[in-house]
Amino acid sequence: MSGSVPGPSVLPERFRAVMGRWATGVSVVTARDAAGDAGLTVNALLSVSLEPPSLLVSLQREADTLPVLRRSRAFGVSFLSAEQRAWSQRFALRVSSEEKFRGVPVHRGVTGAPLLDGALAAVECRVVSETPVFDHVLVVGEVLRIEEGADSTPLLFYRGRYGEREADDSLHLPRRSP
Repeated sequence: MSGSVPGPSVLPERFRAVMGRWATGVSVVTARDAAGDAGLTVNALLSVSLEPPSLLVSLQREADTLPVLRRSRAFGVSFLSAEQRAWSQRFALRVSSEEKFRGVPVHRGVTGAPLLDGALAAVECRVVSETPVFDHVLVVGEVLRIEEGADSTPLLFYRGRYGEREADDSLHLPRRSP
């Protein structure tokens, strides 16, 4: 039996609960093509390389933003502040792009992707690779442009809930899942 690895025995619900113990920042990934704007809330994002600057986002295969990103070959990422929780919730919904962007102030980057005003920071990337993995697609982008935004408290997600901003600008993370 040497070299043998046991098959998966982890239930998805249990895995989700364990991963919920990993606090993450919250961002909105956006793209634009001839049909218009698209965007979704993402917390599966990581820096890949400093030379060249690049990052990876993990998107569900069914995400409505993925086809737009593929056609445009570019995307933007806005890192959300604690004050932008409502936008995180809206961009996580399965509603039309028009509904997601309604009333949300944005500006255009060099790729044409909408970047959310008031974000902590934003990056724009050109797609350099896509790797399908199970029910997601890992998209690596080379960073073309960065902008530093508001100097504010980040929006964090932990145990299935958002961190709460305190009066002294500190964050309180939830102790238990709802």
